[in-house]
Amino acid sequence: MFKNDSSIQLQQFDEKADPTLVKPRLTKLRAAMAVAGIDAFLIPRDDAHRGENVPAGDERLAYLTGFTGSAGYAIVTADRAALVVDGRYTIQAPAQTDTDAVECVDMKPNSAQSWLSNVLSAGANVGFDGWLHTPNAIKTLRDDLKKSDIALVECPNLIDQIWMNRPAPPTGKVFTLSVEQTGKTAAEKIAELADMITKIGADALVLTLPESFCWLFNVRGSDIPNTPVTLGFATVDKSGAAHLYVQPEKITSELQNQLADIVTLRSIGDFTTDLASLAPNKTIWLDGNTCPSKLSNIVIDAGGKFLNEPDPVLKIKSRKNAVEIDGMKAAQRIDAKAMAKFLAWMDAEAPKGELTEVSIVKQLEQFRRQANSLVDISFETISGSGPNGAICHYRVTNNSDRRLVPGELMLVDSGGQYLEGTTDITRTMATGPATDDQKKHFTLVLKGMIALSLAHFPIGTTGAHLDVLARQYLWAEGLNYNHGTGHGVGAFLGVHEGPCGVSPRNHAPLELGNIISNEPGYYLEGSHGIRIENLLVVVESDKGTKDAPFLSFETITFTPIDKRLIDKNLMSDAEIVWLNDYHQQCSKIAASQLDGSDKAWLIDATKPI
Repeated sequence: MFKNDSSIQLQQFDEKADPTLVKPRLTKLRAAMAVAGIDAFLIPRDDAHRGENVPAGDERLAYLTGFTGSAGYAIVTADRAALVVDGRYTIQAPAQTDTDAVECVDMKPNSAQSWLSNVLSAGANVGFDGWLHTPNAIKTLRDDLKKSDIALVECPNLIDQIWMNRPAPPTGKVFTLSVEQTGKTAAEKIAELADMITKIGADALVLTLPESFCWLFNVRGSDIPNTPVTLGFATVDKSGAAHLYVQPEKITSELQNQLADIVTLRSIGDFTTDLASLAPNKTIWLDGNTCPSKLSNIVIDAGGKFLNEPDPVLKIKSRKNAVEIDGMKAAQRIDAKAMAKFLAWMDAEAPKGELTEVSIVKQLEQFRRQANSLVDISFETISGSGPNGAICHYRVTNNSDRRLVPGELMLVDSGGQYLEGTTDITRTMATGPATDDQKKHFTLVLKGMIALSLAHFPIGTTGAHLDVLARQYLWAEGLNYNHGTGHGVGAFLGVHEGPCGVSPRNHAPLELGNIISNEPGYYLEGSHGIRIENLLVVVESDKGTKDAPFLSFETITFTPIDKRLIDKNLMSDAEIVWLNDYHQQCSKIAASQLDGSDKAWLIDATKPI
């Protein structure tokens, strides 16, 4: 199943956005709105499963507006349209859409209500597809719009009505992982979850997030790019009876045998009927922040009680067990070899002035493919040369592909999905003599990354508490970055995983076994971008006391940081000690996997400063 075919390029570089299609598609949508009696229609980036990546047939926002980012939504009225995106996409969004037809709006908690209230008259109707919005989001928006006498009404998806030749749903086969990979059997996980369902007073739990039920049942799939999950739904009742709903084409006889007596496999077409039959006089646990509002309505309409509580699997799976942590460390060691070979190659080739952003991505992918356990990349590689590095979520295409000019900074943010685990790493590289500003900015980012790496903190500390550690040196110079400092990472699952993370908005306490990224950055528009990223696992600290224990971080990424970009005069003695110790670890872990010029490069790159 996982034979590595190097002839197949995992990352593609086609230009997905075509602004010329926006106006004619808006015209068709508005015609459908008129027939439906709708004054405005909401088009989210999400599908019914709330994944960061969605299947081609669920790329409704991209189909209508051209915008291909992983977060955002559009609102269309009879004569206006808004594309609402966060700070990561303020450059990308207007570049991909038709700004003569679509207004780009900064995403804030009340952006939709504010824009609609300004555009629509009292008595207007705003339509939405109940499969694509959560109960909590709909309730908040509905309550806000009532203040302006605007109604929020569920209706069929109007994009689907106008989308000719819409791609069919994916049908990738579902496969299982062994307990040697997961550390716990599906039966054990289900039993623990059933106990939680009983204790909270529910009769059954409905799981709508693929990463949750794939983790629970120890299964994986290939329905969406970069994240090894299968799309579907699952239920678990308080007795431990579990059902997985997927398309029948995904189910093999091998899967049937492996899940026999543990999980009942059902067609996804039976899910809503089964849920309606399950709900009467029962308390059904659904996460109102992630499930489709359509499902909560089915429960209520069938005479059940909707228990609106967070998906319990999110927190459980974020606390990796010892086997999962060992697997994640193994994946980082595999990646360390690929990254060392890549950086050695970059150092040799960059001064020649012939590299392009696309060629850099392709070469890195080939180095990763040398590992037999590579299943996919964990996200589309961000390959930003010079000024393109200042675009946080830059996606290189055949149209945007830029030649790297020697002397510019090169930012590469990438990762792999290995059977052992998931990786995510960013390195910013010198390609010639660095300027004083480049060195200063790089060193300030590095100092923040080291500060977070060295943190010790009491149990109960959140990512919001720690975020300032990574920003402090930039702030002291009046500089900042417009993204979170770190996100949770799944174990051979999503590269972006909640609830843990490090950002001003992340209020989930960090816990033992959490794995997060540590990636402060700085971006000077039109000049350069800098980001340095390692993965950290939360471990017990040797600080604190028995009665007041502390936690700390263990770095598990082992790739050298470019010393040529460091201004040593800005570094403290403790920071230099950390860097030299880190580079010694990098050499120890990767050198045994290398030979020849690659090994020589690594030894030089990890010499003490």
